[in-house]
Amino acid sequence: MKFSSPLKLNHIFRRLYSTSGHGNGFLVLYARKNHSSANRVGLTVSKKLGCAVVRNRVRRRLREIYRLNEHLFAPGWDIVVVARSRCIKADFQKLTHAYLSLAEKAGILEAQQ
Repeated sequence: MKFSSPLKLNHIFRRLYSTSGHGNGFLVLYARKNHSSANRVGLTVSKKLGCAVVRNRVRRRLREIYRLNEHLFAPGWDIVVVARSRCIKADFQKLTHAYLSLAEKAGILEAQQ
C-alpha cells in the first residue's frame, strides 16, 4: 500500500465502529476523517467465518482489492472493512465491485475528472 498504512490500534477501531457504516451482502465499511495526508486501513474477519486459512484468504483478497484501487481513494481517511460470510465464496470481481460501491456510498472516493 503506497499511500496508506495499516490500522492496528483497538481504540481507533472502536471509534470507527461508533460511526454509521455502509453495508451490503459481502462487506460493511466504516470511514472517518483522520486529519492526515494518508489513509489507514483496517480489516476485521470474525472467527465465525471459518478456520484461520479461510480468514487469512479473505484478508489477503481485501488487501489486494484496496492495493489495486488505492489511487481511487481520497487521502486522509481511517477505513475499517468488516467481512461478512458471503465474501468467502464470492469471486474477486464481485468482491471488488462491493468494496468500491461501499467506498462510493461513504464518500471516500476521489472525484473523477
